[in-house]
Amino acid sequence: MLFTHFAESFKRPTFWTYAGWLDIVTKYRRSRLGIVWLLVPPLIYIWGLGAYFSNMQNISVAEFAAHVGVGFLLFRVLMTSINDCSSVLSAQQAFILDGHTRLTDFVLLVIAKSLFYFVLALPILAVALWAAPEVHVRGIAMALVTMPVLLANALWMGVVFSLLGARFPDVQELMGSLFIFGFVLTPIIWHADAVPAGSLQSKLMGLNPLYHLIEMVRAPILGDQLSPVTFYYVAGLTLFGWSMAAVVYRRYARYVPLWL
Repeated sequence: MLFTHFAESFKRPTFWTYAGWLDIVTKYRRSRLGIVWLLVPPLIYIWGLGAYFSNMQNISVAEFAAHVGVGFLLFRVLMTSINDCSSVLSAQQAFILDGHTRLTDFVLLVIAKSLFYFVLALPILAVALWAAPEVHVRGIAMALVTMPVLLANALWMGVVFSLLGARFPDVQELMGSLFIFGFVLTPIIWHADAVPAGSLQSKLMGLNPLYHLIEMVRAPILGDQLSPVTFYYVAGLTLFGWSMAAVVYRRYARYVPLWL
């Protein structure tokens, strides 16, 4: 039923694409700068944190800003997808109780919103990549393949956490706290090779799905060596995740109106 619902949602994208963009516009409509505020977090993280932590690690700002920029934008896509999906069904309660039981529309709404954030921040990332001493065009082309894989994982995570959030409202608060730890644990403001091999930090990083999903896209762009372990990890994560999401959706999606 999950794949059937996704197929129907993709055939009728108007609802979730327009609703995602409308959420962004209405959030900033009363501010003077409007959606220009969406450029502030990337500027602070890429050039603010990038400059600060590059000095601490004796790395040039231009080189480290590209590393932080790609990592932060991809991390935000995953964080927004998971964190917002944990409350999206409660937020769309009126639609669901009115008979809109194709829950994949609401998951795609969140994914669309996270992609809007990503696209709007691309000019800032483009400047960071332009200033970087080494950027591989082949890696940027490869991102056309690896980015959809990252989004596919964001989708199944969104399905699972949307159902969890509908059943347990505290999940959103929990995920908000965990993502603070996840940001520190994921090599965004530091390099993965700075961690000693075999250490506890190295093992935690190797188990971190956010690290492998981000590194799969970022490493080829910046010309870094991509470990084969990352390919196997992401392939296994994708297959396992979609299998679990299909089972969970088929078993529990029908109970969402009751939980709400």
